[in-house]
Amino acid sequence: MAFVQIIEFRTTDIDRARQVNDEWWRATEGKRTVRRELLAHDRSDPSRWFAVVFFDSFESAMENSDLPETQASALEYRKMSDGPPVFYDLDIVEDRA
Repeated sequence: MAFVQIIEFRTTDIDRARQVNDEWWRATEGKRTVRRELLAHDRSDPSRWFAVVFFDSFESAMENSDLPETQASALEYRKMSDGPPVFYDLDIVEDRA
């Protein structure tokens, strides 16, 4: 079963957040289990952002979370965020195009 994690976070330094994310993508080449990632911005709240991250399963998401590079990136995100992130862990029940 496919799995999606939505991470809601607040920052006024999205350029730095995107830089940290780009560094993570380079550092985890061949190791990460992320299949796809979307970044979305709340039009009504300029500091509110969402990362929508797709995985094959919950287990592969946890494997990805355990990567040292993921842990290091999480620390960097916390430094630039305005408060703690909120995680939504979702099993995909239906997917239509």
